[in-house]
Amino acid sequence: MKEEPKIHKRVGRTLNSMLMKLNYTNTSFAVSEEALRAHKALAEQAYRTTVSKSGRGNDFLGWVDLPAGISEEDFATIEQCADRLANKSEVTVVIGIGGSYLGTRAVVEALQHSFGAMVPQQRPYLLYAGNNMSEDYLHDLLEVLDKKDYSLIVISKSGTTTEPAIAFRVLKQHCERKYGLEEARTRIVAITDAARGALRTLATQEGYDTFVIPDDVGGRYSVLTPVGLLPIAVAGFSIRKLVEGAKAIRAELLSHPAFADNPAMQYALVRYMLYNQGLKVELMTSFEPRLFYFVEWFKQLFGESEGKEHKGIFPAGAIFSTDLHSLGQYIQEGTRQLFETVLTVEKAHHHVEIPFDEKNTDGLNYLQHRSIDEICHIAQQGTCQAHVSGEVPNIEITIPELSEHHLGELIYFFEFSCAVSGYMLDVNPFDQPGVEAYKRNMFLLLGKPGVK
Repeated sequence: MKEEPKIHKRVGRTLNSMLMKLNYTNTSFAVSEEALRAHKALAEQAYRTTVSKSGRGNDFLGWVDLPAGISEEDFATIEQCADRLANKSEVTVVIGIGGSYLGTRAVVEALQHSFGAMVPQQRPYLLYAGNNMSEDYLHDLLEVLDKKDYSLIVISKSGTTTEPAIAFRVLKQHCERKYGLEEARTRIVAITDAARGALRTLATQEGYDTFVIPDDVGGRYSVLTPVGLLPIAVAGFSIRKLVEGAKAIRAELLSHPAFADNPAMQYALVRYMLYNQGLKVELMTSFEPRLFYFVEWFKQLFGESEGKEHKGIFPAGAIFSTDLHSLGQYIQEGTRQLFETVLTVEKAHHHVEIPFDEKNTDGLNYLQHRSIDEICHIAQQGTCQAHVSGEVPNIEITIPELSEHHLGELIYFFEFSCAVSGYMLDVNPFDQPGVEAYKRNMFLLLGKPGVK
């Protein structure tokens, strides 16, 4: 009989300020405390490289201090623009791809009503464009916009990224035809470079309201800049609370330079040790479906930051219990190449109980008066136990509830951990040279002038 792995009691640091918790107890059968202690200097060095901004890509480390640098004037300017767009709009279309939209969507879909498009709302519902090249998607979006009052937020550093540039050209024309040139200009906001690029030039010519993407913040780290803050504010959520959450965890991480006290270092090193044992896939999971796009944001953050020089953990995602019925068998008994990081939300905002049924045909009366959330947490506990018994290491990251503050914590925590992880792998966490290959081939096939 196969011996069950021994699980030792081991929990990462709990952040005092906002109760975010890291628990890597269920990796101890794969990564011992002795091994972590033996390699902690590597994590601490990567931490110092990040904080001192002395490593590769250090011209893109503006996000480290960003939460503390957003002023009252910055908040007020963003909120005033957001209110103006909201007063004009039933929907607002966010035009961008990758880091220009995923952070926004991660926050908004975690906080909004699960069926927001179907219920009355005081603020605009966000729609997204420029994140794909589906003709049918864009056609269907235009059909919706024919019948709705709308505004556009276009996000691009250069203004020439193919997917959002195509979408903006089409939607700009639709907006101008629907509202006329002068009114359309009041419904379009550009978030772009401070001085250069096609979108900056166009915005200046047309007189659009504009916000700046900082030169020292890359796209996948930009959710706490106007890139994310403006559309999140348009949707009616508190960008002040979001940034306060990021500020709180930043203060914790920067004030604890020792591995034993720093959860970002702990998470990064545990991942690194598992990777070196051949576990090349990190499956980010959650039992909260509202975190689907947060997982998508995580995938871009880590995939684009670590995946270079033939190195890096492949970031994957799943939402349980849905994906337990599709991927559960593989996770439990498939190739031993993955570990899980589970995002846990401690409490739901609402309460729904299992009712009593006289006939009990479905046999569920043993669950009567238990809440769905209670059952969900028990399902998560049982899943973790099963996967660990199948020798799948589990890391758990827990927040008390879904709120702007706690999402701000998570965003900054993962950004910081990602930078530390990249430096531990000895790669530049802030460039993405590999994504240019497909673009060049596409431009050659399309016959773009000047591309050879």
